[in-house]
Amino acid sequence: MTDEDAPLSSKEELNEALKSVLFKAYKSGVNVEGGFECRNGAEHPDWDVIVAEVEKNDVSE
Repeated sequence: MTDEDAPLSSKEELNEALKSVLFKAYKSGVNVEGGFECRNGAEHPDWDVIVAEVEKNDVSE
């Protein structure tokens, strides 16, 4: 199992995974702002994800 396949067990881990995916897409020239439908088949819930750029504060993580 790779790190990408490892299960996420907390909101912090989810946040780190999302940051990684968004950064990779941004660096590859993908426009990451907007809405994304995440359809997962009949057995699992679907999600609507909205991504918006936010103003940086003085201390960026």
